[in-house]
Parts: sequence; C-alpha cells; structure tokens
Amino acid sequence: MADTAEREVFVADEQAAEAVDTGRWARLASAVLDAEGVRDDVELSLLFVDEEAIATLNLRFLDREGPTDVLAFPIDDDVLDLARLAQVSGPAPCPGGGPDPDDFPGLLGDVVICPAVAARNAAERGRSLDDELALLVVHGILHLLGMDHVADADAEAMEARERELLDRFRGAGGEAGGPEGGRPRAGEA
Repeated sequence: MADTAEREVFVADEQAAEAVDTGRWARLASAVLDAEGVRDDVELSLLFVDEEAIATLNLRFLDREGPTDVLAFPIDDDVLDLARLAQVSGPAPCPGGGPDPDDFPGLLGDVVICPAVAARNAAERGRSLDDELALLVVHGILHLLGMDHVADADAEAMEARERELLDRFRGAGGEAGGPEGGRPRAGEA
C-alpha cells in the first residue's frame, strides 16, 4: 500500500425531506471502516435520496415495490470476500501465494439511504432520526463488507455487530449516535 493512500468517503444529500449532516455521517462511515479493519485506500459513497429515487432503485435491483430505508450496492462481492479472507487469515493457499491485497479494487460500494423513510421508522420505533440514520449507515456498510440477515443466525450476528459499533461510537465527540437495539428484519436492505 502506498504511503499516499487515503480513504475517501463521499457523501451526497440529494433530497430535501430531512436535514442531513453529511460531515457527521462521513465521519461515522470512516470510523466503521476503521473498526472493521478496512484498509485506507478505498472509496465508499453514502447517498441520501428521496422516496422516489430509492423506490426506483428498490424496484430495479431488488424487484420490490415502493421506497425502503437503505440499500447497499457492493462493487464486487467475490473480490470483497477474498479481501476479507486475506485480512482474517492471511493470503489464501493457492498457486502463486494467494491474492495480492494491492490488486483489490479501491471502490467498496454505495450505501443509499432515504431520510424520509428513516424518519417514519424512527418515529414508529421511538428513536431519534439521528439514531436511525446512524443505524442505517452502519447497516449499509456491513452489507458492503459481506454481512447479511437472510438466515436467523446471520441476522443475529449482524445486529450484534451493529450494536457494538453504534455503542462504540455513540457520543464520541458527538460523531455518532445509535439505537439501543437492532432493527426489525422485515423490509430491510
């Protein structure tokens, strides 16, 4: 890894329904990447969009009608799986000594969040919008890193990791907040 490597978290607020502190969510995203051991030379995008935009993405990519709170779009699942394996266990045992970490792409993926849906969910769950947005940022990044919640055991592991990360960054200089519990599984990304 070059000494000039730098993590880039791009945040765009393309909606007007709710106020979004883009700097706060960029800092949380970067802190989560650090906590998950993601190397510095990656790019991640956080996009805050309106209900129409997220409904279009939801239908196009997941074949689901209507808006949702968060969607995650990893750049390349297979490459990310290899990268995580290399981080945990060292190079994979294969001819040539395994993958070279410098060969992995610098693009992690995109997390798309709809603050209007998040605001409704926060109200239903008795949380603040900031707590709900923090959860969605963490949840989306964990999806980019290969976690999912299809099976009950995977959902429990993902929710536990979300709570750990949110607890870790709650109140740290006002950088992140987080709800006390995991999120309901229905209607998730």
